[in-house]
Amino acid sequence: MCTSLLYRDLQGSVYAGRTMELPVELPYLAAFIPKGTPLASKVGAHPALEYQSKYDILGVAVPNGSIKDLKVCEGMNEAGLDFSLLAFADTHGPDDTFAADAPLLSAIDLGAWILGQFSTVAEVKAALENQPVIVDPLEALGGTIPPFHYTVHDRSGASIVIEFFDGERHIFDNPIGVMTNSPRFDWHLTNLNNYTFFDNTDQTAATILGQEFVQPDSGIATAGLPASDTAVGRFVRAAYYANFTEKADGPDKAILALSHLMNKFDRPRGASRYASAKASALTSSAAALSGQGEVKKPDYITEYTSWTSLTDLDRGLMFLKPYDSLGYVSMDLGKLAAAGGIHVVPLSAFDQAEGNATAIMLAH
Repeated sequence: MCTSLLYRDLQGSVYAGRTMELPVELPYLAAFIPKGTPLASKVGAHPALEYQSKYDILGVAVPNGSIKDLKVCEGMNEAGLDFSLLAFADTHGPDDTFAADAPLLSAIDLGAWILGQFSTVAEVKAALENQPVIVDPLEALGGTIPPFHYTVHDRSGASIVIEFFDGERHIFDNPIGVMTNSPRFDWHLTNLNNYTFFDNTDQTAATILGQEFVQPDSGIATAGLPASDTAVGRFVRAAYYANFTEKADGPDKAILALSHLMNKFDRPRGASRYASAKASALTSSAAALSGQGEVKKPDYITEYTSWTSLTDLDRGLMFLKPYDSLGYVSMDLGKLAAAGGIHVVPLSAFDQAEGNATAIMLAH
């Protein structure tokens, strides 16, 4: 469920790619939020934490009850800061021990808060030192605790992961720019010690017990990579491909290269499936998010790639490919900012669309 990584071109410019996998389709929205927009985060009976966006924001969001309360799950701001929300089943805590009159930040609002307030990873880390963050139940998920962790990148390639487990908040520096799902991020980094044999050079011939053997095809270098789509397997593969994918010359070729890289993590419906007692809760959550009534419980659930995004942090461009589309559409943060106003479009508007979708955004 979800793979996020960074890619660099020959000039050192940074690009972010991610896939969004869930076993249900949420009412995803492409959203542009201009600087100066008043924003707020509410935790329980605490007063709302109110602030104003200092930067233009472009991303993908989900409404919490109504379109007026958008939860950003992927986005960037005009300063080149990038944010991604990924599933994290081990989410737990911290407890709310703060004074009743203290305004707190809900973890699910980290995306809007980070992209609206800061320009670098260093600024985000410094601000989180003093900002209490609570993982509280989310209406859109039927009142359950949002099972997510969060990764933040900037134009320099600096990256952090924010996780909540064992009743505490943890902020990890992410030197490789890769993230998937459970277990915790530092476990994934430790696990890479088992892959020191990484090498993209095909070893096509060998002598075994005096007999010569030759591999007639290419690609044997990847034989040691995990084959499964588990979070552990995807983390290792993402580290491999982010490291060895050829560095493109210039941003257009870099986005193309990144799109091929992210194809490695594109999951079709039914590729793996499982019967689950969670199916009823998952479909109920999807119904609540989309405004539907009761939804028939499926016999099984299957995780698939709802959408993939590619982000050019220097040029302020975001490329999106929904599940029901053959290719990507692009959105230009700068042009949306020049036009002004808030623009929100269902991702379904991009199904089978081609090329520049900024005009579609501006029409809404």
